[in-house]
Amino acid sequence: MKTAHSDYGKIERILINTAAHAFISQKKIDTEYARLNYLDRPIIDGALSEYRVFENIIAKAGAEVMKLPQKDNTSIDAIYCRDASLATDFGIILCNMGKTDRNVEPENQRAFFQSQGVEILGTIDAPGTVEGGDMCWLDEKTLAIGHTYRTNYSGIEQIKAFLEPKGIEVFVVELPHFRGPSDVFHLMSIISPIDKDLAVVYSPLMPIYFREALLKRNYRLVECPEEEFDSMGCNVLALAPSHCLMVEGNPITQERLVSAGCKVETYNGDNISNLGCGGPTCLTRPLERIV
Repeated sequence: MKTAHSDYGKIERILINTAAHAFISQKKIDTEYARLNYLDRPIIDGALSEYRVFENIIAKAGAEVMKLPQKDNTSIDAIYCRDASLATDFGIILCNMGKTDRNVEPENQRAFFQSQGVEILGTIDAPGTVEGGDMCWLDEKTLAIGHTYRTNYSGIEQIKAFLEPKGIEVFVVELPHFRGPSDVFHLMSIISPIDKDLAVVYSPLMPIYFREALLKRNYRLVECPEEEFDSMGCNVLALAPSHCLMVEGNPITQERLVSAGCKVETYNGDNISNLGCGGPTCLTRPLERIV
């Protein structure tokens, strides 16, 4: 069955924003990276090389890859295209970004989706804020959404208004202050579904009620250790059930995934992931999967 309501099924169609289109030039990177709270300055040549490998892995997995066109009005953060939208079986919900430097991205995605004949279900309006990294599908009828500095209650209520009348449960996850408003801390910083009953998690920042809900749903939990949290060991993209992609440099989490029966592929994300704190789930907006 084809559906947008999955974060583990085989990816059939996926949206990306390439490093070439998002970073554009070293001058643009140099102008923006500090203001956007990157850990350090990405190097454009390294980013382009890393992204080619990343894109090839996704293409080899059999996905139809859709690429956003270059837009001069976006910041380098636009490479993390998941955050601007949510794909549903009823159409795309365009987000309203909690990080104000990114507020043009949803409208850019709207124009692209419309040009491709992709239906738009609706838009999150101010004062509501929602970012795609705060949402993941636990199953085809359950969307988890984090209440964070990037996704507020008004935005959550708008997501509910779009989806609950269509029979979708919206499971709200209250996340902690952690490192504060300037940090990129999304729901998917602490959970990545890998299969219908398997997820990578970072339990120290996971609310007890949410962790218990996953166990009640018969999820097996692959624990990301503390020493691999900042290197995005918990940010893992399922290319297909139990076939996943993660950033290099997380050997403990990788071995735990292999022990759980997963095929694991990795990429060097020094410039496209590590410095901007955006792993493979952040770099992609899956639009359709097979479950």
